[in-house]
Amino acid sequence: MVDCTGLENRRPARVREFESHRFRQITLGSTHPLTALRLSGALAVALFIALAWYLAPLEPGVLALQFAFTPRAFAGIVHAWPAEHLARFRAHLPVDFVLLVVYGCFGWLLATRTAVFARCPLALQRFARWALPLAALFDAAENALHLWLTEVPRFGTPAAYALAATASTAKWLLLLGFAASLAYALRGPDKG
Repeated sequence: MVDCTGLENRRPARVREFESHRFRQITLGSTHPLTALRLSGALAVALFIALAWYLAPLEPGVLALQFAFTPRAFAGIVHAWPAEHLARFRAHLPVDFVLLVVYGCFGWLLATRTAVFARCPLALQRFARWALPLAALFDAAENALHLWLTEVPRFGTPAAYALAATASTAKWLLLLGFAASLAYALRGPDKG
């Protein structure tokens, strides 16, 4: 007879590929594992393309407004737009809120429900899991501030302009970091 006392608290050696597959089985059950991922990815791409098309007439572009850290820089962009362009910018924000929820979900699903990042270091897996949801939070803060700042001139609150641009910077750094992480994860096995 074999004595198994105390073995119930011991963990087996870590095998990432198995854990990833096991995690997918536990969390997804009998549903199609990639349905939510595909839907969120397709919707994110469609919304991004639609918003890019809708905002294309704005000159200077929305990206310049996202990095306007001061009231003067912000006003220089907004006042260069005719009234209908400012209305167009404000009208896009509700759809942008939908987009940020969708891309946040996509990033979470890709990092947690697939094995894309399974061969990556644990720190990179954790970063990939949280990068797009955190980017979406910063994007939401930026959108809320831009909605408030474009309602009426608020030049007496320079911190709000700096906060909106800082949120935008954090969003873009997380988006670029996720893209770099994904490229690293997809590069294939090391040849050595």
